[in-house]
Amino acid sequence: MAANSAPPPPRMVPDRPFPSYAYRPGHTPHPTRDPDGHSYGAEAGPPDPPDPEHWRACADYLYGIDLFNHGYYWEAHEAWEGLWVACGREGRAATYLQALINLAAAGFKSRMGSARGMSANAATALRLLQSFEAQREHHRGPYMGLDTRALADVAAKLSAAPSGGDGASAFDFMLRPE
Repeated sequence: MAANSAPPPPRMVPDRPFPSYAYRPGHTPHPTRDPDGHSYGAEAGPPDPPDPEHWRACADYLYGIDLFNHGYYWEAHEAWEGLWVACGREGRAATYLQALINLAAAGFKSRMGSARGMSANAATALRLLQSFEAQREHHRGPYMGLDTRALADVAAKLSAAPSGGDGASAFDFMLRPE
């Protein structure tokens, strides 16, 4: 993770285009419910659960990282939620994905200017990351390319943040898989 003053990291899935806009309630059509939404009528089949040992082969996971890093927080949440469901919503990988989902939700709430929503989602991400680390026992190092301890530190700072964002950008960090 690095500050946003650095150029965005290279795209993980460069052949998958971004949506035409990042969803913002009251500013853009709902992506799936509104006929003008960027994903209206798009029926994607359920993804395969990611293999944490071969995370670079999971295009949906990587695309979620791309979306997150470029400010498509609602869309990143949706990408990772499909994988979370595919994992059966429980277990180590599911806990990790749920933490990412909550970080994306924190970005979404920050973009909406909701300090309370951002803080609550970041606090949930922190709790999930702490639970994830406890499940890992003695293994340290990146999981699916990301430093979960650094993510927990970011979630802790966001959960204590006094403001909800400016409605345009949200975070001063990006996900940079190792």
